Order: sequence, then structure tokens, then C-alpha cells
Amino acid sequence: MTEKDINTLFEEAFTNAQLIPQESVPQDMQLILYGLYKQATSETSNPLLFQNPQDIRNAFKLNAWMQVKHLKPDDAKEEYITIINKLLEERNL
Repeated sequence: MTEKDINTLFEEAFTNAQLIPQESVPQDMQLILYGLYKQATSETSNPLLFQNPQDIRNAFKLNAWMQVKHLKPDDAKEEYITIINKLLEERNL
């Protein structure tokens, strides 16, 4: 990332994500974004502490997070920013 600080760009992307109609984003992409967001913002290294694996919705969210646990927080932020910017562009927002 250039010019702006990664944290500022991430915050802007999160704010801009609210402009994207949720129903226009496929559920698998929503889960990817969720995982990236959690990895970028979580201070814990064990997401199991906050999830009830009995709940199917939480199980999918946990899986999405576990898929990106190998990323450093700044790398997760960069991927999140890239996806949000692409979604905004595709929807002319």
C-alpha cells in the first residue's frame, strides 16, 4: 500500500463496505471478508474461544477465519481493502 497508512485505508474500506448491498455479495465472498476482517482486527490467536461450534453459522464463520489465520494482520487488511474496492467498482459505488 502507498500514500495512506494501511490502518487508515482499512478503516475507509470498512466504512465503504457499508455502502455495498449485502444481498449483492455472494455468501462465500461475505465469509472471505469476515475472515479477513477478523484476522486483521483480532488480538487473539485462538478464534475458538469466541465461537460455539454447535452453531452452523458460527462454524462457517470460524472456518472462514481459519482459512486466513496464516496471514499477518496487515496482509489481511490489504486483501480486505482490495476486495472491497473491487466490489465498489463493480457496483459503480
